[in-house]
Amino acid sequence: QVQLVESGGGLVQAGGSLRLSCAASGRTLSSYTMGWFRQVSGKEREFVARISWSALIRSYADAVKGRFTISRDNAKNTVYLQMNSLTPDDTAEYYCAAGISPAWGTQRGYDYWGQGTQVTVSS
Repeated sequence: QVQLVESGGGLVQAGGSLRLSCAASGRTLSSYTMGWFRQVSGKEREFVARISWSALIRSYADAVKGRFTISRDNAKNTVYLQMNSLTPDDTAEYYCAAGISPAWGTQRGYDYWGQGTQVTVSS
């Protein structure tokens, strides 16, 4: 029903910036809450950021607050994650997700997921 395609990952030095994009096809994202998650091999996937369908409510994990910004362009059916002041602890596979009513701060309730994009931050 919804396909999410992520891009923008790569290798960056500590202190640098990257912008991740998540483009949707199949249906508009305007009615969906969108989230970003990340996962390191051998560890649990963790919440990063979330944005409401109206973009009026945004939330972030404590680890990224003040450095990352989630945004959306419903006309383009695209969600973004601007990542600034990156550190090696931000190295992970990043995933975007869409859901009608996802649970706060968890994966529960997200119906669609992107393929993931790798972010590697060198010291």
